[in-house]
Amino acid sequence: MPELTGDPKQHDPAMFANGMTGSCLCGSIQVTILAKDIFANPKGHLCSCANCRKVAGSYIASNMLLPAEDVKIDDRDGTLKYYDDKATGSGNSVFRYFCSKDGNPVKSETAAYPGKIVLKMGMFPRIPKPEAQGFGLHRQSWEGKHEGIPVYEVKWAGPEKKAMAE
Repeated sequence: MPELTGDPKQHDPAMFANGMTGSCLCGSIQVTILAKDIFANPKGHLCSCANCRKVAGSYIASNMLLPAEDVKIDDRDGTLKYYDDKATGSGNSVFRYFCSKDGNPVKSETAAYPGKIVLKMGMFPRIPKPEAQGFGLHRQSWEGKHEGIPVYEVKWAGPEKKAMAE
């Protein structure tokens, strides 16, 4: 039986003071976050919109918006492909990148966030506590609440927006 490596508690956040690297399932694509101290404060967001749920293959997606210069992507085998998602609430295309060998979601890019990349956090050994959850109106009726994480009815656009009453 292979060793199970998915327990995030095996990875002390202090290990990632200078960034963090993750990969797709087959290892063809390696993504490095170059930003420092990503575990110092909540970062990223959970998303319950239908498109993010489909990409994540789950009831929720874990994403982190970062400046493009804070992300390094190595595509060893040339498997990084994208889907031009035009079915968005904003009407802007969202380019959803994935590994064409194993299907692993990697990142999204959109004109709504120029110079930024939305990383799909499931490929990393540990995920920082999110700062918010978007599309709270689209949560599953059985879904639990994430303590200390504000939920926004629709799109999360930063802490200046009002959270849903819990």
